[in-house]
Amino acid sequence: MKHWKSKAAALVVALFAVYVLLNHMNLNPLYPEAAFAYCVLFTLLFAIFTVDKIGRFVMQQGTGGVRISFVRHAQFRRWPFVIVGILWGAFALVSIGSSVLFQVNAFRDQMPELKEMNFAEDFDTVDVSQLPIVDEEMAKKLADKKLGERPSLGSQVVLGEPTLQQVNGELLWAVPTYHSGLFKWLTNMSGTPGYVTVSATNPQDVEYVDGYSIKYQPGAYLWQNLLFYARFTAAPFTGLTDYSFELDDTGRPYWVITTYRYLRGFSLPEATGAVVLDCATGESETYAIDQLPEWVDRVQPEDFIMTQLNNKGEYVHGYLNFSDKDKYRTSPGQTIIYNDGRCYLFTGLTSVGADESAIGFVMVDMVTKEPRLYRISGATEMAAQQSAQGKVQQYGYQAAFPLIVNMNGVPTYFMTLKDTEGLIKQYAYVSVEDYQTVAVGESISEARLNYEKAIQSSPAGQLVGNVSTEKEQLTGTVLRIGSEYNPTGTAYYLVLAEEPQLLFSVQGSLSDELALTREGDQVKVEYYPRESATQELTGFDNLEFEQSIPAA
Repeated sequence: MKHWKSKAAALVVALFAVYVLLNHMNLNPLYPEAAFAYCVLFTLLFAIFTVDKIGRFVMQQGTGGVRISFVRHAQFRRWPFVIVGILWGAFALVSIGSSVLFQVNAFRDQMPELKEMNFAEDFDTVDVSQLPIVDEEMAKKLADKKLGERPSLGSQVVLGEPTLQQVNGELLWAVPTYHSGLFKWLTNMSGTPGYVTVSATNPQDVEYVDGYSIKYQPGAYLWQNLLFYARFTAAPFTGLTDYSFELDDTGRPYWVITTYRYLRGFSLPEATGAVVLDCATGESETYAIDQLPEWVDRVQPEDFIMTQLNNKGEYVHGYLNFSDKDKYRTSPGQTIIYNDGRCYLFTGLTSVGADESAIGFVMVDMVTKEPRLYRISGATEMAAQQSAQGKVQQYGYQAAFPLIVNMNGVPTYFMTLKDTEGLIKQYAYVSVEDYQTVAVGESISEARLNYEKAIQSSPAGQLVGNVSTEKEQLTGTVLRIGSEYNPTGTAYYLVLAEEPQLLFSVQGSLSDELALTREGDQVKVEYYPRESATQELTGFDNLEFEQSIPAA
């Protein structure tokens, strides 16, 4: 009998070990998944060693017939049941005690107080050349196309999830390569060769980088599986979640895996730092949040932040707030944006019960979790998308999730409009405060110009950055002229000798004469003056030509 018990116990322990390995389980019993697994393990072991000592059923012949009764064994002991009861009781007590019913203040205060900021002063004024027009879906399509240019490689690897990040001041998507299956992994255990970068501001700027191998990845097997390797080499007793693929300033790829702990029993997970793991060598370092390398853009998991914001709004006046006084919640959808070189999670806030009306917007630092609140009443992101789509409903374009930009002090939604193939066809600006004020264009500059005109003609008569409602004309001599290619075509920049303090920008599509214009030419330009050193032209005519070409 004892031999049977030993074999059964060994089998249970072996199955538990396999479960731990396959699920990369945290070994710390202060985490709920580990605590539950340990309770099950000890319950099974106690059952194996005590099942024959409980008692047995016996049949007895009596005057009323055969009667079955349970006879307790003489060696029966209560202590195994007491221990098992204590284990499960403690698990239940901690689970219940850490619920919002008993920890409502902790749920509300996990997200720090929202620091109210001035949008016009705090938020970078929009630079149209740096607007991230490539979203995650488009980035993956462009990366897949780049991978398809290498037939031998495309049959061996697949693409992972793109990660938006800033590398040396450039905003880009980094897309890792994964093994396409078990046999590809077995034949190439040194890792997949490289990754793809896609510029977030220029769809034509796509590069395949093959100088680095990605040996440890989510799609690999056994010890090369990312979470398996990180769990048992770097953090066996620490919570791990939300890995992201990031590049350092030299372009070397790393995995940044968030570490976390629970603040109240088994509730309120809180990021504590990250395991930074080299994709090729597997070397790793665990950092606290205030010790992270500067190139690490994000540590806070998006679902942690969204849950904490909603908890703060839901329990603003405690648990029993049946009137919903001052309650708020996040609007559907969120996005990653960069402001002043820092990475933020951006989302709108709406009152409970409001569908398309925002009471403000919040940006949360993806490293420090510092929240910034901008009290701007207006449309939600979804309402802005619908407004932009309505402007081009005859084409059936779909609006990407919008970004909020500072249009010379005025909060404005910016988004791309894409066709059914996911290709960018137009661009749209929508006023946050009045989503009926919307403008589109085939280039970013054209859309911006149309938006400024729409603002000027809106009922409120609001001006964007004090743009004049009167168009000005200027005739002068070209002092300097240059051009650059951007995602929307060729842009020209010129300085006139009569107004050397102003830089005029213009899209090449405005006039065919721009390509032939040289220093010293006499030109006539038209523009709406704004309080800026850069003015966008709405008309251009080179007077050196005998027959001018009308402005577009």
